[in-house]
Amino acid sequence: MQRLAMSILWPTFLMSGVLEALIFVVVNPEDLRWFNGPMLGWSTNAVYSMTFLIIWTVMIAAGVLTALLLRSADDINQLGHQRPFLNRKGRLAGLLSSWCC
Repeated sequence: MQRLAMSILWPTFLMSGVLEALIFVVVNPEDLRWFNGPMLGWSTNAVYSMTFLIIWTVMIAAGVLTALLLRSADDINQLGHQRPFLNRKGRLAGLLSSWCC
């Protein structure tokens, strides 16, 4: 699972940087406006950072969807029976539990 996560996260990180560079070759971050309204009013670094994070999130979603679509129906159906994130008491286990419960 860790290998799958890194095979999605690392290439999307690199390509997000490339795409951000291509966008800001054409767009000046100081000229951005809220839907033809007032100026955005963010620093240049804030615009670069938020743009990178948005692009990276979209690319991660595409990578996860691709990984899901590459799995066979048998693999996906087995996941429902194993319940990998639940412990014996039916509670969330491991890292997931520290995020939400």
